[in-house]
Order: sequence, then C-alpha cells, then structure tokens
Amino acid sequence: MRVTTWAEYGLIVSLHLARRAGNGPVAARDMAEKEKLPADYVEQILLRLRRAGLVESVRGARGGYLLARGPEEITVKDVLDASEHGTFEVNCECHRVADARCGANEGCAVRPVWQLLQQRIDETLGGIHLSDLLHEESEVRELIGLSAATV
Repeated sequence: MRVTTWAEYGLIVSLHLARRAGNGPVAARDMAEKEKLPADYVEQILLRLRRAGLVESVRGARGGYLLARGPEEITVKDVLDASEHGTFEVNCECHRVADARCGANEGCAVRPVWQLLQQRIDETLGGIHLSDLLHEESEVRELIGLSAATV
C-alpha cells in the first residue's frame, strides 16, 4: 500500500478541523496556509470530505468548513475512503480485463493474500479515530499499540 498525497492531505485537513472542533468553521485558504498545503488541493480534498459526509460547509463571511461529526466518531479509514476512494486496492479485483490471467472464475493463490491485507488495513485504520490523533506522538503510539521498538 502506498499512501498518496490525497490520503495524506485528507488526514492533515481532517486533523486540522478536529483540533478546531467546537470553534466554528475555518476557511479553506486559511487552513491551507496554516498547514502549508496548496490551497487548490485543500479545496478539492474538502469537497471529497464533504461529499462523504465528514465535513460541512458554512456559507458567508464567517463561513468555511467544520467536521460534520465529532472527532471521536470519524476514523482514519473514513478519511482515506473519502480522500482516496478506498484504503487498499486489490488490483485483480479492481482492474479486471477480459483476457486477464487472474479473472473472477480463475483460481488464484495470491488473491487471498491481498484480500487479507486489505481486511487488516481496513480493520486497523477503522480502529483509529481522529480524536486518537490529537495527542502527542508518544501518546498516539501507545493508543494505537505501536511500541517504541517498532520504529
């Protein structure tokens, strides 16, 4: 699995909004400037997050974006699904062609490995909430069960 810019920026933007939860909306350009991200990219990511129901937009002079739910209700998987339209792509399932050597009716000993990996990634990311990521790195490591020796 490769984490794309869409996924990374989507998580950065979502965490920015999580840190501001309860403080009203923030303009996309202000968020982009504060997080040092390209403003146009942030706008596109916010659109994806809004379409997924993770953020709401508020119109007007004091408008902007805010989380649609509390940070404890939104998982990293939710954000990656919205930003990237998925978390892990099993190539032979997503890009089938008529003459594929690994079709739906063909036996494939490798496919179960990718499916298991997708399941584990989704379970892991689905168990981490934005609220978990609002702590210092050492606390986040502890919360998600990552030991210091793993680094």
